[in-house]
Formats: sequence, C-alpha cells, structure tokens
Amino acid sequence: MDELGLAARNHGFPLEMLREPLTPTGLHYLLIHFDIPAIDAATWRLQVGGSAFTLAELQARKRVTLPVTLECAGNGRALLEGERAESQPWLIEAVGTAEWTGTPLAPLLRETGLVDGAAEIVFTGADHGVQGGVEHVYQRSLSLEDALRDEVLLAYEMNGEPLPAQHGFPLRLVVPGWYGMTHVKWLQRIEAVPEPFTGWQQTEAYLIDDVPVQRMLPRSLLVPPGIPDFLTRERFADSGRQTITGRAWSGQGEITRVEVSDDGGATWADAELDAPLGEFAWRGWRFAWDATAGEHELCCRAGDSAGNVQPLTATWNHGGYCNNAVQWVRVKV
Repeated sequence: MDELGLAARNHGFPLEMLREPLTPTGLHYLLIHFDIPAIDAATWRLQVGGSAFTLAELQARKRVTLPVTLECAGNGRALLEGERAESQPWLIEAVGTAEWTGTPLAPLLRETGLVDGAAEIVFTGADHGVQGGVEHVYQRSLSLEDALRDEVLLAYEMNGEPLPAQHGFPLRLVVPGWYGMTHVKWLQRIEAVPEPFTGWQQTEAYLIDDVPVQRMLPRSLLVPPGIPDFLTRERFADSGRQTITGRAWSGQGEITRVEVSDDGGATWADAELDAPLGEFAWRGWRFAWDATAGEHELCCRAGDSAGNVQPLTATWNHGGYCNNAVQWVRVKV
C-alpha cells in the first residue's frame, strides 16, 4: 500500500509517446520526494552565496534552451526479483525529454565568488520531509568541475512555458546527462563547501556498491507494436512488414548504435538511427520488422561512443538503482 501511494502521486511516461521527439509536459515522468512546496514567485529569491536574485533578474540574464533527456536512477526498480528497498515502484517508464530554458550556472558561480576554494557546490530545494528516518530538505551537490560545465542550467521554463509546480516552479537545476535526482527542483539556495557534501540524499541514497550514481547509462526503449490488452499490456500485432520505432540515450556519450531482436536476444539486427535531437537528448531509431505468425519477444539495446552497451540483465543494489537492462515486449502475431 505504501508503494501504491507513491505510484499514485508520481507517474511514468506512456511508451507509445516515444513516437514524439519531445515529451508533452503533462506526460513527462515525475518523482516528488516530499510535498510540492507553496512558493510565491513575487517574494521568492535564489540565494547564491551572499547574493540574492529575483526570478526577473535571472530571466534577464543570458537565455539558453536545450533539449534534455531525464531518467530516474531507480527506473525499473519494480522488476527486481527478490529483496529490494520499498520505494517508487517504477517499471521502465521513468523517463522524458523536454526543452528546458534557463540561464547558465557557471557565470553566476564566478560572479558571486563561489568558485574560490570550493570543492563542491550544494543545491538546496524547498521540499522538506523525512526519509530514512532523517528529517531534511532535499539537497544534492556537484563537484566544482561539474557545476562549471557550460550545459548546466538554472531552468525556469519547460517546453516554452513557466515551470509547472510539480516540476520545480519557479526554478530548478538541470544537469544534462545525469540521472534525475541531480536536477534539484524548487531551488532556493546555492552554496560552496570546501569538503565533500554529506547530506542524506547525497550519501545515503543513489549509490550502487557505495559508488554515487551520476551519469545515465545507455538505454533504448521501443514503442510497443500492435494493440494492447487493457490489464496485462500484452501486445497483439498483424503479420507482415512493419516499422518498429523507439529512442535511445546515454549520459556517457553519443548514441552510435541500436540493435533489435525479435527472439528474446538470441539474434540481433541493427536499427537505423535518426538525426540527433541534441547532444543531451535521446536519439530516435527505426527498424523494419517482418512479423511472422507466432509469439515473439522483442527487445532493443543501445551502444554509445564511449563503448558502453546496454546489458541484457540488470545491475542492481538493494535500493534498485541503475537498472538499464533491455526492455522486453511480448507480442502475439
């Protein structure tokens, strides 16, 4: 019942909408750790070191728009067999790609002097609650080197509109290429620390074998072909030539290959890649499938320019983080 309650508050992404290069805002995956804070944009201020900025002042700075894919680090958690931590019970739909508009973080850090003597930059949201028996506000940190990357944004728009309340209004952090826990919502404070940050969300959560989860691993998902059964989502498709489509992404490098199998991974064939949507966004692909009568187990896997290949089986820790194993779709023809 606890996980059902979490699933009712948060939602994944309908896989059939992989056909769209950008995810409509209302369909983008959503994970809210605590409550959505009540924030008045007129009185809200972003505290950056010893300086404070209004939303209008941030909007008057350099403006950048980037298409960015976000995925939850726990995507696939509910598929873990055996013992696992109770948490948001994701299947494989905890992902989305939106156009995020905001101002680059790095110039603000330099102007306010936060780079001097800093080991890490800490980002504090306004969401407040209890997790792991510890009361805290949501905080995450980046190394100074990562925080100064050109693509890191303080975002105030999503898909051309002001951030919705559930996505971090009035301001959130966007760190392209990193799993979703890094993109702190309802941002209210940025500060520098001379030692590694040890907040609960940084050191107790989002670890695999005690190593922090950071950049997204390569992953590919396909649009389930045919039509579904309402309850089981089992698929039924016609025989003959049809085009299978999907999208692939990685925070480790550019997507350079997607392979598709219709026999549960026994044999593979290359899909055709679409033109890149952006350096930090998923890449479309398509595959001509000759559907023959019978039952097929479709799956797809992605590879990136850094040499990473999506695995057939999951890599887990007890919290259910970092499952980028291939998607399996059973289809009756």
